[in-house]
Amino acid sequence: MKRVLFALMLAWPAAVLVAPEARPQMMGGGRTPRPGKPLPLGLKAPAVRFEDLAAEAGLVGITVSGSDKQQAYIVENTGTGVAIFDYDNDGLQDIFFVNGDRFDRDPAQRLTHFLYRNLGGLRFEDVTAPSGLVHTDWGQGVCAGDFDNDGFVDLHIGYWGQNVLFRNQGDGTFRDETKKRGLAMPGRRWSTGCAFLDYDRDGDLDLFVARYLDFDPVKVPRPGMPGQCMWKGFPVVCGPIGLPQETMALYRNDGRGRFEDVTAESGVGEAPAAGLTVLTGDYDNDGWTDVYVTGDSTPSRHFINLRDGRFQEAGEFTGVAYNEDGHEQSGMGTAAGDYDRDGLLDIVKTNFTDDIPNLYRNIGEGSFIGVTTAAGLAVHTQYVSWGVGFLDFDHDGWKDIFIANGHVYPDIDMRNVGQTFRQPRLLYWNRRDGEFHDLSADAGPGIAARHSSRGVALGDLDNDGDQEIVVANMHEVPSLLKNLGKKGNSILIQAQTPTGRDAIGARLVLTAGGKSQIDEIRSGGYYISQGDFRVHFGLGTETLADLQIRWPDGEVASYHNLPANHWIAVRQGSGIVSSRKLSDAGQPEAAIVSRRASAGR
Repeated sequence: MKRVLFALMLAWPAAVLVAPEARPQMMGGGRTPRPGKPLPLGLKAPAVRFEDLAAEAGLVGITVSGSDKQQAYIVENTGTGVAIFDYDNDGLQDIFFVNGDRFDRDPAQRLTHFLYRNLGGLRFEDVTAPSGLVHTDWGQGVCAGDFDNDGFVDLHIGYWGQNVLFRNQGDGTFRDETKKRGLAMPGRRWSTGCAFLDYDRDGDLDLFVARYLDFDPVKVPRPGMPGQCMWKGFPVVCGPIGLPQETMALYRNDGRGRFEDVTAESGVGEAPAAGLTVLTGDYDNDGWTDVYVTGDSTPSRHFINLRDGRFQEAGEFTGVAYNEDGHEQSGMGTAAGDYDRDGLLDIVKTNFTDDIPNLYRNIGEGSFIGVTTAAGLAVHTQYVSWGVGFLDFDHDGWKDIFIANGHVYPDIDMRNVGQTFRQPRLLYWNRRDGEFHDLSADAGPGIAARHSSRGVALGDLDNDGDQEIVVANMHEVPSLLKNLGKKGNSILIQAQTPTGRDAIGARLVLTAGGKSQIDEIRSGGYYISQGDFRVHFGLGTETLADLQIRWPDGEVASYHNLPANHWIAVRQGSGIVSSRKLSDAGQPEAAIVSRRASAGR
């Protein structure tokens, strides 16, 4: 009954918002920060130093997303995603950045996405032009997966406009096969994040797409117009509050690489939201992939896989639709990881300013409780947070948290509200007792640097056993963050299906020193982005590990005495197909120092 009354309370002001007077926008939680607690006696945080190596790496393309001075519409502030994937199968992870657009762009000025080929040693070459990855509309999010099982990773890009499926042709080029594969839409729609998944366990990848708003700029007042929208007393772009929510979409792969829209019959279309990031995972440990979608000023959605081709939306009942007080939030990015090592996937979600992130602890059977404040993550409320990831930056075997921030209004610095457009990043160290310690102020210039960031992806770009962080920044070049601090041992696991594609949906259990960690291979997540398909585990001082894989079809296989500091490739039905020693962790740092010295930095 409390939920019903709360829903009615929300519905009443929503109706008022359609009146012609100024309309309030954006949903913060009205939270006040909780100062971080000191570390317990005897517990010492690791030395960490993240530096931004994007310039040295050759990542120089500027991301465009609306005006960098004064926005007119909400599509200008959602930003874009980034993908880390090995498009040419040379063993080095490449990087793809989605580009947006501008309303005032000269038609003669051509925009491009950016594809960077990894040359090794953290150097990249812009190969966008010959790749065929043509910019066609206002880009948003990206996800990767080998939908036709040919051994080459394909890309799906979400647009405000027409989404595009780029098929990897295996020769360094991509071809737009959206229409051929059954994914063409009859009209213009606003899609954001996406994820490939095998929801029906038939051996081929299906596609889940998040949609945001039913948006037509002709029908939406701009700042300064009658009916304009307001935030903290000044005019801003309208939305998401007051604009019609969209429905999510599910496309089933027919086994021949063609997709059928099963949104209606699957039940996915029954739960509208202002959807942004798609996060897949087996949250109830039943062997079937579920889907979580962040909602912006709407409830976030948790689609439970019913194992018969249908999903049931149950976020309100599983505990991930609202915050700890039962309120909607402006949810942006999200990631999954077992931060407390209890064998269950937990969820972290980022939100708008005047709010805190959500840390949803999985308590079993797919149910969650909010533990943000208790876990020490309620330290900062002054930022607008977007891309987020669980990572083990010190390789101690416990998942830490990285968050990228950036305001939505480029002119916020002039509004005298104590907030800035460019904001620093956040880094939380896992204390291994259910709590996190805020290391942001001591984590190096790459964390302290101010940007207005959006998409984030994690991946081992130099095959040294350490995860780099790639960040898409608004109206400037991206960031490539590398931790130059001390780290323990680690291991990379690449799990492949019998056809040789990445086994999206596989559950990995790694045991070392009698203690286990879990993770899954997934497409999508972070904030409308895509990370390295290889799963990274920190091992601390352990030198051997055992691995159990539950493959997407449910088969379980075990592998023993895997050496630390190796990249292990496992193929279902064939076992371990390769074991490569990771490059010396000291080499990249030495190369960076030498490179900077020669450049006079």
